[in-house]
Amino acid sequence: MADLPIELVPLSTEQRDIVELTRAFAREEIRPRARAVDEADVETPWDLWRRAAEVGITGFMLPEEYGGGGFTDVFTQVLVQEELCVGDLGIGNLLCSNGFFADPVLELGSAEQRREWLTPLAKPDTPMTALATTEPGAGSDAASIATTAARTDGGYRLNGQKAWISNAGEAEQYVVFAKTDPAQRSRGVTAFLFRKGTPGVTFGEPMRKMGQRAIVCREIFFADAFVPESDRLGAEGQGFVGLMRTFDISRTVLGAAATGVARAAYEYARDYAKTRRQFGKPIVEHQAVAFRLADMRTRIEQARLMTWRAARRLDAGLDATAEAAMAKLTASETAAYCTWAAVQTLGGWGYSREYPVEQWMRDAKLEEIEEGTSDIMRLVISRSV
Repeated sequence: MADLPIELVPLSTEQRDIVELTRAFAREEIRPRARAVDEADVETPWDLWRRAAEVGITGFMLPEEYGGGGFTDVFTQVLVQEELCVGDLGIGNLLCSNGFFADPVLELGSAEQRREWLTPLAKPDTPMTALATTEPGAGSDAASIATTAARTDGGYRLNGQKAWISNAGEAEQYVVFAKTDPAQRSRGVTAFLFRKGTPGVTFGEPMRKMGQRAIVCREIFFADAFVPESDRLGAEGQGFVGLMRTFDISRTVLGAAATGVARAAYEYARDYAKTRRQFGKPIVEHQAVAFRLADMRTRIEQARLMTWRAARRLDAGLDATAEAAMAKLTASETAAYCTWAAVQTLGGWGYSREYPVEQWMRDAKLEEIEEGTSDIMRLVISRSV
């Protein structure tokens, strides 16, 4: 796990330290537990969560003023995300999931809300968090969400259903997007904060998934759930704009996650090809295998550089909607290719659960779906043409 070319970019001592910390954590803590977590299917690996929190990984991206690691720049976040996801894609995404919750709070929240909801996330006993947007009838078309938030004395009553919510039921703190004006599309969406245990909020059974099983997903049901006005994020109708802004960050970070699993697959296939012998020589010396490895390495470098470019634009305060979409599109499809190529390189053993590449192939598929499918990424990019 040492193929991240950080020597190509100037990094501070603190950045190098966090990269080395997460690289070691991925090697020593995540990779050895990855198969057991996958086999457990619908069980959150709390031991890894708590260990990561103890060393500062779960809150490294939070501002220092709330007790976080202070690495609020997206570039450092993508370096860390890639390293963690070389260890395991699902676990890596889980351990940084508090950042996905924090982004809309930082984007839309008041100073008081930021202190109240973000400070606990920087502690060694940090709660888990979740972001609730997707619904049974609203996936790629986020503006079509049907969950409503009707005004009542002192706040709002939420009614509706969310689906495929990562960490639902496990998380203690949530951001939920609902319609305060159902007659509007995007202009009617508002964001709210709530805690587990809120009356009127219930959770479905864990959803059994193809991959990334470290992250347990459930449905959330709202039945006249009361949220005080003080827990509304931003103004009414501001939620969709805030969500789209945070998507630029999350898609870039997920681009790094996809690059991480692609790198894991490449490194594993490369090392296997050097030791596996067929027709009297290591299979890496056969052109078909060598060229496949060359394609894997080339695509990984493309994905990484596009992700870095999107991150740098975001950190410079520039518009990066198209660049973030390009990074996620390229990296997710690179992950799909590289994990397939690793299975192909291992042949029959690649199809066996004795080796990790079949799991990585299953895990990688989600990167082409979550936070906007590849079709949506192409739509976003086309709009910038």
